[in-house]
Amino acid sequence: MTNDEGAAPLGAGRVIVVHPVLRSEADGVSRPPESCLEEAIGLAQAIELDVIHAECVKVNRPQPATLLGSGTVEHLAEQVTELEATLVILDHALSPVQQRNLERALKAKVIDRTGLILEIFGARARTREGMLQVELASLTYQKSRLVRSWTHLERQRGGFGFLGGPGESQLEMDRRLIGDRIIKIKKELDEVRRTRGLHRKARAKVPYPVVALVGYTNAGKSTLFNRLANADVFAKDLLFATLDPTMRQVTLPSGRKVILSDTVGFISDLPHGLVAAFRATLEEVDAADIILHVRDIAHVDTDAQRADVYEVLGDMGLDPDSDDRVIEVLNKIDALDADSRAALLTATARNPRAVAVSAWTGEGIDALDRLLDERMNAHRQVVTLDIALGDGAALAWLYAKGEVLEREDDEDLAHLQVAIDPADLARFEKRFLQQPDP
Repeated sequence: MTNDEGAAPLGAGRVIVVHPVLRSEADGVSRPPESCLEEAIGLAQAIELDVIHAECVKVNRPQPATLLGSGTVEHLAEQVTELEATLVILDHALSPVQQRNLERALKAKVIDRTGLILEIFGARARTREGMLQVELASLTYQKSRLVRSWTHLERQRGGFGFLGGPGESQLEMDRRLIGDRIIKIKKELDEVRRTRGLHRKARAKVPYPVVALVGYTNAGKSTLFNRLANADVFAKDLLFATLDPTMRQVTLPSGRKVILSDTVGFISDLPHGLVAAFRATLEEVDAADIILHVRDIAHVDTDAQRADVYEVLGDMGLDPDSDDRVIEVLNKIDALDADSRAALLTATARNPRAVAVSAWTGEGIDALDRLLDERMNAHRQVVTLDIALGDGAALAWLYAKGEVLEREDDEDLAHLQVAIDPADLARFEKRFLQQPDP
C-alpha cells in the first residue's frame, strides 16, 4: 500500500508500517492480517504520520535478534532506502535488543506497537490525570529499553550525592532516576484515585446513577456521547480520539437525571502495563450503574473487537455476559446494507440487553433512551404518599428524585403514587416524615 495523497505534516517524516504474520497466528487467526495492517495504519495516521508504504510479512520462525527473518530485514532495508523512509513501525511487540538491531539494519528509527500507542496517548492527553497515566506507562516502557542504546552509557561519571556517587554508570543512574519518577507518579495517581473515589461518594449522595460508555477504539463512543448529552466532545474518525474521561449530566425522557461517562477506547494486544496505568480511568466503569458497550457493528472485525473489550473488562473483574449492567449498543447501522440492517433490527427487538443505533444519524437513539429509562426504573418501587400541600420542599424532593405516576389533590393533601428507589424513599422518610424526638 502506498499513500501519496497530501503533504505530510512538518516533522512527521516518511513512515513504513509492517505487520508481521507469525505462523502460530496464521494457523488460528481471529482477524485477517490485512485488517490488522489497516488498524496499524490507522494508529499511525491518528497522530498524522505520513504512511508511504505498508505491508504484511510472514514470519515462519521468530528470530531472537530481530524477530523478522534475514531476507525480510534485507527487503525492508531496501524499501527504507528506496522510499527515503525515516521511521518503521512494526505492528508487534519488540524486545529492546530486537528494536536496536532493526534500527541498525534498517538505518531508520523503529518503534513497535506499544511505542506507537504510547505516542498517541501522549498526543491525546489533556488533563493532569491523563498526562500522569501516559508518563507512567511511557517510563515503564522506557525503563526496559535502557540496554546500552546510547553511546554515553559506558562512561563512568561522578554524581552529586543525591544522584549517586563516583563510579555509577550513566545506565545505572538513568534507571534509578526513572524508577524514582515512577514511584512519585504512582503516589500522585493514588491521590487521583482517592479524589475520584470521593467524587463518586458525593455523586452517590445526590444520587445520580452513572452510565459508562466502553468499547473498542473508534467504535463511535464520543459521537454517541455527544448525541446523548448534546455535548461537543472531540469526536473524529481516528483511533484513540478520546483519552481523558469526560462526564456530563443527561436527562432521560422520564425526567430522571444520570451522569454519562466517556472513556478511552480499548484495542487488541494492549499491554497489561498500559491497562494498569489507566486503572484510575477504568475505575469509573467498575463503579457504573449501567455499562454501554458500544460496538462498530459494520466493522469486519466486530466480533474480534468485542472479544478484546470483554477480555479487558474480565481483567477488571467484570463478566459482561452475566453482568446485567452491560448493554450492547450496536452502532453504525447506517453503514450496513439493507438486508443486514433489517436482520439486526429484528434480532435486537427481541434482546433486552442490546439496541441498534446510528450515533451519526440519530437513528435508534430514542430506543436507547427508553431502554436506559427502563433499566433505571427496574429497581424502583411504587408507593402511595399523602403530602401536605403546604409542604413544598417535600413535594419538590419527590418530583426531583422519583417519578410521580399519579396525583390527586384535596383541600389539605396531595395524594401521590411515586416510583422511587428504595434508598431514596428511605432518605425521604428520614428527612420529611420522621417526627422529631420530644
